[in-house]
Amino acid sequence: MRTDGIYGFYPIVPDVEWVARLLALGVKTIQLRIKGLPPAQVEEQIGTAVALARQHEAQLVINDYWAFAQAHGAEFIHLGQEDLDGADLNAIEASGIKLGISTHSEQELDRALGCPFDHIALGPVYETTLKKMPWAPQGLKKLRIWKEIIPCPLVAIGGITLERAPKVLETGADSIAVVSDVVFHETPESRVEDWLKLFETR
Repeated sequence: MRTDGIYGFYPIVPDVEWVARLLALGVKTIQLRIKGLPPAQVEEQIGTAVALARQHEAQLVINDYWAFAQAHGAEFIHLGQEDLDGADLNAIEASGIKLGISTHSEQELDRALGCPFDHIALGPVYETTLKKMPWAPQGLKKLRIWKEIIPCPLVAIGGITLERAPKVLETGADSIAVVSDVVFHETPESRVEDWLKLFETR
């Protein structure tokens, strides 16, 4: 399995403190998804996170704030469907920054495939309580179908726990994005170590 991109264990965290915390444990792919902070604070956290990722030789993905990501030399951004509406895709492509895109339906997949993408995320695979979703759980069958038709790495996201992970990986998904099973776990460090062990055996 490749380890230089969006493959394997892929935690999504809400601030730069979490980035530092998980990189110290050996995480090599991580997404910083900041919500509800003033732009100046967002940019400061992004700059710090980029420096941390370089220090740990890890792949950092910046959610949404593509202009800040470019300004600080981030290698990867991730955009949701609404984020695409306000993004300058020509500038993103010209900069060489890698792009991941969230999808939840066939229509959204079609849109994503028309963009300069580097990976596609499908979710929610299972029901999730993290935020209210207008989409029904996609399920493992949909993951298998999409893995066969998309020409890039496929990231599974939504309601995935360590216990559910083996069945998700059996679909051929290249990566599992995890939020609640780490950030809200009673012992996040030990949970991350167990996730890393799972992918070491693959």
